[in-house]
Amino acid sequence: MRPTFDEEFEPPFIVIEPAQQTTPFVFNVPHAGAVYPESFLAASHLDPLTLRRSEDAFVDELFGGVVERGAPLMAARFPRAFLDLNREPYELDSRMFDGRLPPYANTRSMRVAGGLGTIPRLVADGQEIYRARFAVEEALQRIDWLYKPYHRTLRHLIHRTAKTFGHAILIDGHSMPSTFNGRDEAKADIILGDRYGTSCAGALTDIVETVFRELGYTVVRNKPYAGGFITEHYGEPALERHALQIEINRALYMDEKTLERRPDFGILATDIAEAFTAIIRAIDDDWSPRRIAAE
Repeated sequence: MRPTFDEEFEPPFIVIEPAQQTTPFVFNVPHAGAVYPESFLAASHLDPLTLRRSEDAFVDELFGGVVERGAPLMAARFPRAFLDLNREPYELDSRMFDGRLPPYANTRSMRVAGGLGTIPRLVADGQEIYRARFAVEEALQRIDWLYKPYHRTLRHLIHRTAKTFGHAILIDGHSMPSTFNGRDEAKADIILGDRYGTSCAGALTDIVETVFRELGYTVVRNKPYAGGFITEHYGEPALERHALQIEINRALYMDEKTLERRPDFGILATDIAEAFTAIIRAIDDDWSPRRIAAE
């Protein structure tokens, strides 16, 4: 009998809670999962290191210090190449599967066309993942058993936080390659994605940008990463629920070829924790949720 997803990933995702949540922040890391089932590896003609190039490797560790600051941290353990949580639930490429997709599947999105749907066809550098088609029932199982419970839990954390504090701020943590479109020049250290101001109040994004700049990091907004499904879906500033994507340049903390941590990995992790100490303090001191939501 094939193992269940719970057995393969033990467990599929984790939520690390502080002893008491003392801040309206919720942290989410959907792409750092690094548990690769043997059945998945056997179905792919790519080696494990190539598959891992789609990971936001170690981002869950980089954000780990926020729990001590009073915020919950949620992270997937299954890999992005297996199932991408930052997509609609049914962005699926019919060319990948044996069998008919349900009529509600979105088969024509730009992300599906690019091979990067809910179940990706390609890894980040454009290589095909699978040796052959597989049953559409397995694709739907991944969504039912992994995607839906993950988002149900994330939604619960956000709703609980909003009920407790009157507002909630979701920080969606990611990493990005140090080059873009084949160019060798490095991008910014950090890119903040707020869907061009629609998923997060601009004044809140201002605070995050200012704090990271004061720590010496170069920061830009929305280009080339404005935020994906998660920020778009959970960011509702008018309802005092804000979502901000943070992309961290991988060259800051790891070797992008070997995926090994750099010696100064801990410095960046400490800086992120200290940044959110300052951000939380700034919001506690100066931030009026209703005023910000109205801006």
